[in-house]
This record gives sequence, structure tokens and C-alpha cells, in this order.
Amino acid sequence: MKKLEGKVAVVTGGSRDIGKSIAIKLARSGAKVVINYLNSEESANNTILEIEEFGGEAIAVRADVSKIEDIQQLKAKTIEAFGDNVDILVNNAGGLFARKTLQELDESFYDLVMGVNFKSTVFSMQVFEPLMGEGASIINLSSQAARDGGGGGSSLYSSSKGAVTTFTRAMAKELGPKGIRVNAVCPGLIGTKFHDDFTKDEIRNKVAGSTPLRREGQANEVADLVVYLASNEASFITGNNVDINGGLAFS
Repeated sequence: MKKLEGKVAVVTGGSRDIGKSIAIKLARSGAKVVINYLNSEESANNTILEIEEFGGEAIAVRADVSKIEDIQQLKAKTIEAFGDNVDILVNNAGGLFARKTLQELDESFYDLVMGVNFKSTVFSMQVFEPLMGEGASIINLSSQAARDGGGGGSSLYSSSKGAVTTFTRAMAKELGPKGIRVNAVCPGLIGTKFHDDFTKDEIRNKVAGSTPLRREGQANEVADLVVYLASNEASFITGNNVDINGGLAFS
């Protein structure tokens, strides 16, 4: 029997990169997966096809998870497809959007970054928690940037991820008595479109060369960690922000 057999999982931002790898690994482990996306419909549908090829079950739901109304719609679609019990919630939606110095920041950019990275996590947990019971697991995506402030021009991104880290700890205390575990993973340099878009090659090479393992991480490695935290194998782990950065930074 697969370790997540019969479980229902919701993955926000689950159509590409780390989110896609998480959705596929959850499905390979037996979970029925709800893949949330906003702009990447084709990628979401392709991810479903990949899952169906090995006999997994998944649906794709478009929702802007920085808006509470959209999260409610995501919940309704989840219940419609798989019933009113959710075992795993992965808050993966997020983005850097642009690198900006302090004097380049404005209110709309602040609202965008904090909305997608932190507000989405807070209210996805609020909306889905009533569907979660004993043994359920919430995994948030924080970042190494939450620990070290991130690279140049990423102050709001790193701050939003710092908020995710602290909220994870708070919710572990609040939801623990209900049997719900809350953890976060904190990726370092992972080879994804995120860094293709926002990190120069020379910086990536320098960081990878400074990492004890001398390479970038891969999205599937982050997904393996998420699946572990979602499973009963991690049944006494909660309130942790787990580093996955090849040894570049230590807790």
C-alpha cells in the first residue's frame, strides 16, 4: 500500500516547477491531488495527464489564492471532486515578481508580494482547516531567504517568507491539539524557472560553488521532503522549518 493511499491533497501553485513536482510525487504516493493554478492552465492540464498516465487521480482548479473568495471556490471544487475531507494542504503559491530596492518599492508591489506569498498561506489554511482532522498535515513553502534576507532587491520576498516561517510555528501550536501538523520547507538554490527569471547565471554558479554539495537542488528533491512531512512517517514532527539547501545554510 502506498504511504498516502486514500488521502486528499491540495497544492496551491501546483502547475509548474516545485509545485508540479510536489503534485506528481503526492499522486505517486497514492494521494488524490487538487492542483491549483492561476495563469498556467496548459501546464496544469499537462501535469494531470502525467498523473493519469501512472493511474493517479487529480483535478486542476484555477484560483487566485491571494483572494479569499477564490480560495473558497477552490475549497468548493475540492469538495465536489473528492468529498469534504482534506488530509494534506501544501501552500506553495508564491513569487518574487521583480527585484526592487527600498526606494523602488510602492504600495501595489507590496500588496502583490505579500498577498501571493503570505496572505495566500494564511487564508488557505483558514479556509481548509475545517476540512482537516486528526493526522492531517499542512506544509508551507518558506525559503532560505527567510533566514538570511535573500539576494539583492528581494526584501519583500524574504520578509514575506519570514512571515510564513513564523506563522508556521504559531499554527503548529494552535492546530496541534486537533491533531493537525504544520511544518514548512525552506529551499535554497533550486534549479527552477524562478531563478531562470530572476537570478543571473554568474550568481547561480557562485552560490552553487559555495554549497557543500557543489550544485543546485532539484524540484523533485523538495517534493520528496514535502511527501515525507505529509506522511505518517513524520507523525511527531510539527512546527519545523526544514532547510533543504545542500548545506549552504544551517538552522
